[in-house]
Formats: sequence, C-alpha cells, structure tokens
Amino acid sequence: ARNPIPLSAGQEQQVRDLYYKRVRTKCADEIRDFASCALNRTISATWACRPQRLAMNACMVQHATQAEQDAAREDWFLGMDARRKEREEKEAKRIEQEKFHREWWGLDERGR
Repeated sequence: ARNPIPLSAGQEQQVRDLYYKRVRTKCADEIRDFASCALNRTISATWACRPQRLAMNACMVQHATQAEQDAAREDWFLGMDARRKEREEKEAKRIEQEKFHREWWGLDERGR
C-alpha cells in the first residue's frame, strides 16, 4: 500500500507478469529439473517426476509471497519513467517518419 496510485487492469497485469517472472527466476533450477524429467513423457510424468514436481512447487510456494508481489510492484513503479520515455521516443520517431513520407510523396497534412 506504499503506492497509492490505482493501476488500470493492464498495468496490474504487467505487475503480475513481473511478479511471476521474479518467482520463476528464483525457482529456475527446480523448474528446469522438472521440465527435463517430464520431457517426452505424458501421463507417466505424474509419478516418474514426483520428487522434481514437489521440489518445484515447494520453491514456488516459498517465493510466491506478498513481499515478492510488493517488490514486483516497486520494480514496476521504478520502471515507469523509462517506459514513458520509450513511448515518447517511439511517438517522436513515428511523427518524423510520417513527415518524411509526406515530403517524399508530396502530400499535404491530410495525406492527399
């Protein structure tokens, strides 16, 4: 609750994606072990890879905390300025390209 700014649904999804990425990064070894065990298996992966699955799930539960969610939200807010600057640069580039296109083809402001 340190960030009183309400987020849109899309922004909340970005925070969630960042949160999931952080948890997956911390459990990368366990996920890799389970994935390599489950490779080329179907139903049998449930039994054959049980230790790896339990280790992976335990790691995810250990790291999927409110503190981790708060940290992801902090990271998202820290990246706001960079995302804004990137959007502004992209928009400036688009405007410049439109101007070049109009000049190249001899078009007026309405594109005629």
